[in-house]
Amino acid sequence: MFEKKISGDTRGWCLIEVRLSTYKPHYRARLRGKSESGVDGVYEYSLPILRHGRIHELICLPCDISDLCWLLPEAEPHVLSIQRVGWLERVVRMANRVFTAIRRLPREQRKALGLTYLNALTGLAQSYRAASIMRASLTYSDWITQFDQLKPLEFHRISNQIIHLKRKPRFYLVLVADDSSEAKIRQTLDSIDAQIYRNHACTTLMLSDFMSQSASPHENGTAAQGLLIKHLEKMKAEFSSSHEGEWLLLLRAGKRLPPYALYWLASEVSAKPDAAIIYADDDEQDALGQRCRPRFKPDWSLAHLRSTNFVGDAVALRGDVVASAGGLDPDCFRFGNYDLLLRVVDAIGEDRDKIVHIPAVLLHTGITGDMTAEMRAWNIAALRAHLVRNGVSGEVSETLPGCWRVRYRLPESPPLVSIIVPTRDRLELIQRCLESVLEKTTYPRYEILVVDNQSADPEVLAFLDRMGKHEQVRVLRYDRSFNFSAMNNLAVEQAKGEVVCLLNNDTEVISPDWLDEMIGHLLQSKVGVVGAKLYFPDGRVQHAGDLVGVGGVANHAHAFLQSNEPGYCNRAMVAQDMSAVTAACMVTRRSLYLELGGLDEKNLPVAFNDVDYCLRASEAGYRVIWTPYAELYHHESVSRGKDLTPEKKKRAKSEVVYMRKRWRRVMRNDPYYNPNLSYERPDFSLSHAPMVKKPWVNGK
Repeated sequence: MFEKKISGDTRGWCLIEVRLSTYKPHYRARLRGKSESGVDGVYEYSLPILRHGRIHELICLPCDISDLCWLLPEAEPHVLSIQRVGWLERVVRMANRVFTAIRRLPREQRKALGLTYLNALTGLAQSYRAASIMRASLTYSDWITQFDQLKPLEFHRISNQIIHLKRKPRFYLVLVADDSSEAKIRQTLDSIDAQIYRNHACTTLMLSDFMSQSASPHENGTAAQGLLIKHLEKMKAEFSSSHEGEWLLLLRAGKRLPPYALYWLASEVSAKPDAAIIYADDDEQDALGQRCRPRFKPDWSLAHLRSTNFVGDAVALRGDVVASAGGLDPDCFRFGNYDLLLRVVDAIGEDRDKIVHIPAVLLHTGITGDMTAEMRAWNIAALRAHLVRNGVSGEVSETLPGCWRVRYRLPESPPLVSIIVPTRDRLELIQRCLESVLEKTTYPRYEILVVDNQSADPEVLAFLDRMGKHEQVRVLRYDRSFNFSAMNNLAVEQAKGEVVCLLNNDTEVISPDWLDEMIGHLLQSKVGVVGAKLYFPDGRVQHAGDLVGVGGVANHAHAFLQSNEPGYCNRAMVAQDMSAVTAACMVTRRSLYLELGGLDEKNLPVAFNDVDYCLRASEAGYRVIWTPYAELYHHESVSRGKDLTPEKKKRAKSEVVYMRKRWRRVMRNDPYYNPNLSYERPDFSLSHAPMVKKPWVNGK
């Protein structure tokens, strides 16, 4: 913790400004001083840190404050400033934050925070504090206290709603105990007994009883295997899996269900009778029983499941679908549900409506330990079997414990890729970009189309003339004012490839197989767009997919992480579906590009055209994939510059207005984020106003 005393007159309303050299989501910052009006003579103010490591807050310091000091993270601060502000400046700054929050936040969040124009006029300081809350990070224990505690009256409300459910599914819970710990078993059974929804049955399977029968319990034909199969047949008889009204849950001893878990699942089944898989968020509980490390998951993503079992154990599977997928087998109890989950996914096909995500913590697990070598090998084997069943050719390897990479094999004659690079002057950028592509890229079939937007530098013109003579390079001229969308659209019309790759001129290839990786994903079922992992020149992450509506219109996920940091739930290190990716490096099918009308050169000539394109592709039924294994450097927007002129500011504002109007629904609920996470801070921190509809509050 960095600590530094503050000198000078700092009483009354002051503007606090801090800029840290680095930022992490867990960072906390405080301002502390002695004050007769403070609790126990100490005044302390928590300061929200934005993801750029910036603090910018108005606070009112008591008149008797003394001995003020900063308490900041260990990161060395570049700027430390505290200065008094006058009445007019204070009102303007406060009103700007409050009115911006009112315009941007969904109605549910505004209501939870009490943010209205009337409240702002009658109590500006209070409204400012409410708007500022969204900027601060929240501890999980505080989040639980505020948003995840069932009130006494809610028990009665849930009981009434159970009576009126259109469908009352029966849940069959299999409790698997891999040790003789009675305490763990009792903990899980107690949580099942406490369920408000009572239409359920439970059976306990003690693996130790079976494993003790043989020194080699995993070999086929052993006594242990025989006993497991015998018990399995008994369970099948109890669990009438041909009846679609029954659902299966596999639980390990020690895991707990909150009292409303089965009710919430039943409510979803009742509302969505075609569902076959319903999964929820989960968290862990430490040795003292304290909840920690929540996993707030995205909505369904096949690419994500092929990278890691992000669904986990908080999942219910419909009985008839489990039966059609081959049913339960002993490995489900020894190693977990990953193979079963993949088989069920294969059985239901590509119908996303049959997979439902409940954005709520419905399972508390123990502290997750490292996988055994046997379990890791079993997971990889399950993934390989899944690929074979789907006719997908690819190599599977482990990247992190519990995380896998699928290298999709390209056809013997892979598609021709047209790499489109808009540029204007800046020789050092375009030269480095083109040379890195030509010298490092291992993909066998590509052409490069350089779209020159009125370059005037003689050295650049000479370089482009030389490059135009290369057998894989063509130079196109765009002699109008800068319009990123129009430049790319012009090039796509003249492209020869089946696939187009939009590539910024300020990028540089890192991984030679970057294009192989992206095309491998693009050729998978219903994939329309694939994006890459981009780094700042210093090696920090610049782009790991785009979060739509989070922190503004759109923001890059996991920005500013170090290159080897796993990110939230390892998501900075695994391939997955996303709502959007940046066109700084993006591949898409040329036919789809033309079908969708390309980038929007009328409404989005400069910014957000890539996000808009990805959202239109999703709207048309195509998937957008981000992969961390296609790696490039990116000097973000260095060649275009900032929007500082009045004309550019007007254009930028119109693009924001268009995106907010066109994609209002997505911006309030990015399916690959989570409504329990902050929409003010694009860093996967917890929300101060979760946008989750609880069935006993909202009804079904």
